[in-house]
Amino acid sequence: MRELFDEAAGQSPFDPQELVRRQMRVPQRKRFYTSAGVAEADGGFSVTLDGRPIRSPSGKSIVVPRRTIAEAIAAEWDAQGETIAPLSMPVTRFANSVVEGVIERVGEVAEDAAKFLRSDMLFYRAGHPETLVAREAAHWDPVVFWAAEAHGAHFILAEGIVHVSQPEAAIKAARAAFPADPWAVAAFHVVTTLTGSALLALALAHRFRDEDQVWAAAHVDEDWNIEKWGIDEEVASRRAARLVDFRAAADILRGLMPAGG
Repeated sequence: MRELFDEAAGQSPFDPQELVRRQMRVPQRKRFYTSAGVAEADGGFSVTLDGRPIRSPSGKSIVVPRRTIAEAIAAEWDAQGETIAPLSMPVTRFANSVVEGVIERVGEVAEDAAKFLRSDMLFYRAGHPETLVAREAAHWDPVVFWAAEAHGAHFILAEGIVHVSQPEAAIKAARAAFPADPWAVAAFHVVTTLTGSALLALALAHRFRDEDQVWAAAHVDEDWNIEKWGIDEEVASRRAARLVDFRAAADILRGLMPAGG
């Protein structure tokens, strides 16, 4: 089983696009188990294959904090056919990433996501055409204003792509609202890198925006270009692959954050 996900334990377990590229080169293995299940374990829940707990590529125990996450992983294993396709198992791949690369360096992972606050996509606006300007404002302004009102994070907006230094106080205030649990931090990081916005990840984590709203906000410019120039099939394929990882991470993030958080 381990070799199926060895590629997922590479240099950057938080880059789903690179993860997809690597895993497409992993040879599929025949299904070697009858059924997957969930069992209670110290600190949470484990996923079992014919009664034996699954492990990460390096052999570490995988114990998840919520039964719902374990059930999602088990469902992915149960859904496999005659061969196992890691690309179709986003929650399993996510769990491997957490165990292999997050639990022992939670602070580093959170700080890596916090770097986006210095040049968040939501800060840089188009100057024209008016339709795009209005669309960006409709999707992005409410999140920026919410960050200021709810968390005291007052960021500076700019037109164009020239870098604008953000106030350290704003960065610190937004960073303070990040999750702390390793699994939530990992999910937050994935959402941030996939959307290009730590503010969108923050809005999702605190339930100010739902998954569909965040995904739409992350692709305002891309969708506008599609409407104008048409769909590029290769780009659409990559976006569909990212969406799979985004939804898996978003579900985990929202499930781990307190309802009033």
